[in-house]
Amino acid sequence: MEPYRQSAQQEIRRSADQVCGFFRMLFLYDVAEAIDLAELKQLLGPRGTEREPRFGRGTPEHIRFEVPPYVERAEPVRLSTGQTAGCSLRYYSFAVIALQLELPFAGSWIDCMREAARWQGPAELEREMRALVRQHVDRAGAAIIRPNKEWLHETYLVVNVEPISDSSGEAVPGHTLLASHRKEIAGIVWGEDRPLSEGEIEEVCRASLSYYPGDLMVISSSGAFVYDRADEAVAATQVLEYAKLQLLELRYYDRVMSRVLVELYDALGRKRSTVFARWTLSREARRINRIRLDVAELAERIDNDIKFVSDVYYARVHRLAANRMGVAEYHELVDEKLGTARDLYEFMVDEFNEARSFVLEFAITILALLDVIYLIRGH
Repeated sequence: MEPYRQSAQQEIRRSADQVCGFFRMLFLYDVAEAIDLAELKQLLGPRGTEREPRFGRGTPEHIRFEVPPYVERAEPVRLSTGQTAGCSLRYYSFAVIALQLELPFAGSWIDCMREAARWQGPAELEREMRALVRQHVDRAGAAIIRPNKEWLHETYLVVNVEPISDSSGEAVPGHTLLASHRKEIAGIVWGEDRPLSEGEIEEVCRASLSYYPGDLMVISSSGAFVYDRADEAVAATQVLEYAKLQLLELRYYDRVMSRVLVELYDALGRKRSTVFARWTLSREARRINRIRLDVAELAERIDNDIKFVSDVYYARVHRLAANRMGVAEYHELVDEKLGTARDLYEFMVDEFNEARSFVLEFAITILALLDVIYLIRGH
């Protein structure tokens, strides 16, 4: 996407009343149980790369993925508006595919607000990107392990505004930009082209942070405003994408655990009617407990797949994004359901042990009775 970005930037002309930069539209899909990245590498060949995502701020060695996503550089996408967007796909080992569209823009702040509202999660564009991702999944079929029939998805918009120069030629500081354009920035991150209430603007602006005086990031659940150079904004976008990916996977695990709990309650309802029916509870409990342990392991892997070692800034970006997107709430839901499943598993095991004890005691009683009868007849 680099040659495309450079040629697009050359066409953008700055002026005192203009902002320019890129819209980066993220479409994330949970397509299967897992993706074999080694097999995918063989299938994609020169179209893909295993390059570790490059993070900025001078500390690339401090942020890394345990298993880096495999990146495919796709052909530019022709949108229904007639515009052409750069396109790339990232394949994660836990079966999430993240498609990113990159579209240059230049115009006034009002223009930027309108474009952000236009591109923030339109249903028609999502359907087009879903169809495009499905084509890539079909092409990489041998690397896709147990594909899902239905795909959960998440979308996110990152608006990267490049540094703006003031009358003296110096870059406008991030805090100054936020103070003077807080209404526009709030509208951009929420995808609203109409003025927001003062309370909502204040709430949005609280979710902001900076590393240097000349940069700024404002994050909401559906979009983010990144005031920074393009290369640094790409790194921030990667962190925001990962937070959204965590939300998508936790939604998937929440759905899985909801099904597991329904099966548990159904099993208990069927088996508790008679003592002998409870005899099969052990097999049912073991099967469902395996699912519970798998979900717990996968959820932990999602939490630990990206490392922020000694890099406070990107750790803060991730933490703020996760909080704004609702990752913590879904994490609590999944943890609660895992806890409930564990309690029900233990209850089913207790029911089975009780039924087994009853059967054993009943068998011993019958044997003792037969022994007594035998002794009486013997006399």
